[in-house]
Amino acid sequence: MASILVAGATGFVGRRLVPALAEAGHDVRAMTRNPDEYAGPARPVAGDVADAGSLADAMAGATVAYYLVHGLGSRDFETEDARAAQNFGAAAARAGVRQIVYLGGLGSDRDDLSPHLRSRREAERLLAAAGVPVTTLRAAIIVGHGGISWEMTRELVDALPVMIAPRWVNTRVQPIWIGDAVRYLVGVAEREEALGRTYEIGGADVLTYRRMMQVLGRILNRRPLPVFIAPVATPRASALWLSLITRVDPVTGRNLLESVSNEVIVTDDAITDLVPGPVLGYRQMVLAALRERLAALTGSADDGGEREQHGQ
Repeated sequence: MASILVAGATGFVGRRLVPALAEAGHDVRAMTRNPDEYAGPARPVAGDVADAGSLADAMAGATVAYYLVHGLGSRDFETEDARAAQNFGAAAARAGVRQIVYLGGLGSDRDDLSPHLRSRREAERLLAAAGVPVTTLRAAIIVGHGGISWEMTRELVDALPVMIAPRWVNTRVQPIWIGDAVRYLVGVAEREEALGRTYEIGGADVLTYRRMMQVLGRILNRRPLPVFIAPVATPRASALWLSLITRVDPVTGRNLLESVSNEVIVTDDAITDLVPGPVLGYRQMVLAALRERLAALTGSADDGGEREQHGQ
């Protein structure tokens, strides 16, 4: 089995991926800026993707390195993300890592991609620039308790009797359940055929953001959320409005909202040949996420750890 380093181990995806990798028999190291505070099932190692000098010891001996870091809370996140990806790819090459696994974002390169999605593409390129083969899994919204996009959606629907929304609510999206995303991430480790490949991952349903909110409204409030279109609404105005209703700060909100005009759906299902198995539909994943939230609120599940810098 592989010796695996996970950058972003304490975040939304990483907290689920680390135990899944350990259960699969891998020797897992959790890279964190605060190793003394880590309480997960892996061996903690100190490292910060923004600090190139901190990565050598963390990488030593690893054969596979997962990169789950993506910043959205900064106005200059594109520059910061590029530098971090370059640091990580170069350190992996020096350490002799054989595979980097990166969780990126869906969206067609033919479209005018948002800064958020352009940054994801640039990270793919920079991670591979030093020569280590990168396996990229591109996803849209990852549904699960603690995910930024999911929590923003849940808080909006829970708080509003009616939603006045921009035209982006009619954009199509293909969300994926966090458990299915983790299964795919685990499934590509040490797979020779996955080296240098990009895979698209998604759940069973393609639907619009409007439909997503209506389904969630019916589950939360026993009625679909009425959604009306406002013809003029800038990302800045929408982000400020979001910050009043949800816990998402305006900068993160704006960076996320600039992406919702891009259709993010799976156009190539090659991942299902490499990692076969059923995936949840949207209603199933909503119910599962709400169960996770209830368990966390009642103390029957550990929801600790740092919030990952991953913007899904």
